[in-house]
Amino acid sequence: MAFHKVETEFNGQPLTIETGKMARQADGAVVITYGETKVLCTVVSARKMREGQDFFPLTVNYQEKFYAAGKIPGSFFRRERGASERETLICRLIDRPMRPLFPKGYMFETQIMPWVISADLINDPDTLAIVAASAAVEVSDIPFNGPIAAVRVGRVDGKLVANPTLQQMENSDLDITVAGSREAVIMVEGEAELLSEDEMLEAIFFGHESLQPLIDLQIKLRDLVGQAKREFEIPETDASLEERVEQLCADKVLEAMKIRAKQERSAAMSEIRQSVKDALAEEFPESEGEISGLIGKVEKRVVRGMIIKDKVRIDGRDMTTVRPITCDVGVLPRAHGSALFTRGETQALVAVALGTSVDEQRMDNVQGMEFKKFLLHYNFPPFCVGETSMRLFPGRREIGHGYLAERSVAKILPNYDDFPYTIRIVSDILESNGSSSMASVCGSSLALMDAGVPVKEPVAGIAMGLIKEGDDVAVLSDILGDEDHLGDMDFKVTGTSKGVTALQMDIKITGVTKDIMKQALEQARSGRMHILGEMAKAIENPRGDLSPYAPRITTIRVKPDQVRTVIGSGGKNIRGIIEATGCAIDIEDDGRINIASADGEAAKKAIKMIRDLTQEAEVGKLYQGVVRKVMEFGAFVEIFPGTDGLVHVSELAKERVQKVTDILNEGDEVLVKCIGIDKQGKIKLSRKEALGQKSPEDGE
Repeated sequence: MAFHKVETEFNGQPLTIETGKMARQADGAVVITYGETKVLCTVVSARKMREGQDFFPLTVNYQEKFYAAGKIPGSFFRRERGASERETLICRLIDRPMRPLFPKGYMFETQIMPWVISADLINDPDTLAIVAASAAVEVSDIPFNGPIAAVRVGRVDGKLVANPTLQQMENSDLDITVAGSREAVIMVEGEAELLSEDEMLEAIFFGHESLQPLIDLQIKLRDLVGQAKREFEIPETDASLEERVEQLCADKVLEAMKIRAKQERSAAMSEIRQSVKDALAEEFPESEGEISGLIGKVEKRVVRGMIIKDKVRIDGRDMTTVRPITCDVGVLPRAHGSALFTRGETQALVAVALGTSVDEQRMDNVQGMEFKKFLLHYNFPPFCVGETSMRLFPGRREIGHGYLAERSVAKILPNYDDFPYTIRIVSDILESNGSSSMASVCGSSLALMDAGVPVKEPVAGIAMGLIKEGDDVAVLSDILGDEDHLGDMDFKVTGTSKGVTALQMDIKITGVTKDIMKQALEQARSGRMHILGEMAKAIENPRGDLSPYAPRITTIRVKPDQVRTVIGSGGKNIRGIIEATGCAIDIEDDGRINIASADGEAAKKAIKMIRDLTQEAEVGKLYQGVVRKVMEFGAFVEIFPGTDGLVHVSELAKERVQKVTDILNEGDEVLVKCIGIDKQGKIKLSRKEALGQKSPEDGE
């Protein structure tokens, strides 16, 4: 393949895409460069389809090479090990807009592999990987209804920015990724600092407009390469088989779709599928898989017709009604906070555990070491949908849903300086019939308040759907699983009463207008306010105190130059305090010390030991000290650990003293008064001035 390169100016710096130099044996390969960040993306698609294949086996394997930033991995093996959570999330980010654009019926195994081979730590490679994935398929001979492109949209000082730098993102109150084709937005994912629905809508379409030059660039490169697409015929359906399936099941499917309970409806549909297959077994002996697909088409047509024409949904609701909600808090006595959130046939058991800095998650990635103080883990066991399967580790779906809930809830958490806890939330889905990630958001909010975490305000989430047939449009609030599967849009929106904290949108069709999206956002806000009202019936504000089983963290401050004193030589002092009190102690370089313990007395003891190490002498103050050394000219008295001062022989008593040992000996306890501190920090003490005074330990 000949070498080709195209270039455009994007947000003030050049962006290039080239092909024909690297990975030339792949079906398609490109390198995209932005600043000094480079992503190599390859795509290979099998030329033979597996026998009996009935789905599109697309895999996306995004990987960030540590050498890209001149780093060595921190793992024991010192090599990249599996996919990190960040890499898994970016795999999903690439897969979601790419998958719908392969031709219907294309079921050849396909693998897209974007590698970050250079990272300048200025430009984030994630959106570049989406562009590279599309470009790699474009220059290949693989059928594809692209191209697509993606940008990150930030908002700095009130101004929207496309593909902001990592430094700019530190000051942004918005972080969304927008992927789209020439005509339409295909995917949106991101978070915001309580922005309004109108502001989010403006950002989405700003992103769609901004990505157009990246579409142009791919088309230019594709035309330069001039690769013809491989021949592929969409499998034709047997018209007589399709007619027979329609006759046998259309009326039955309509009746089944009126059954409101998910399990009963699923059972009815299973019976219909089996009866149709049995009836057609002799007439069409090798078409079992095709029959299942045709029944699915009937099901889709029936459900969409009910909604568009009859204005009735599967469970009998209208377009805007949210399913019945029940909320229970404090359901797990030993968790630090817990909630059971149920909406229709979707249920989440959510628990909160509070920890200290030792519980932070250390994440080693190309961008550098990251310490996470807030974790939200989402689990989707097979029993929640009445199935069985082997689940050893969380899959991409669980990681993605958990991250959406995590970024939704993170916006309401208190500042770490004010609440210095590591917070872990676990959402276990016990039942699922649509939008379990949004149930996790609601349950997390309830559980945090039950734990006494001083959240800024409650947060809730809702999933919206869309059915579009020609000019007829129905926007659905709080969608069921079947409505998600059979509909044209899955649009999840989370937020508080003040604004949006996160959103995720996947669109399966072209032609979703700005007005439709605006309606969906407004309808989502109305639904969210209703859900917040239902949640408030269970708990309206955070509890006034933490669980008795949660660690109490007390924060004290010492001078930065005293940190070494607290730690001691080789950590001797801090180890001694931890062993003596059983407290967990975290020391920051700026002098902030967090002391965690479920035992209040132990925490007080630790604080006193630290104060004893770091206190400084004050002129005029009395101290109960211990004689550490006797000299001819006086005695050195330790007034607190590590600090001593001199009692000159002239300051031992009111009368003249001939010999120091006539008054004091090593080991004696003595009450002294600080009478001066010289420029070198040497402390002058007096026993004479303290005579007749009360010890500070007895109270003054």
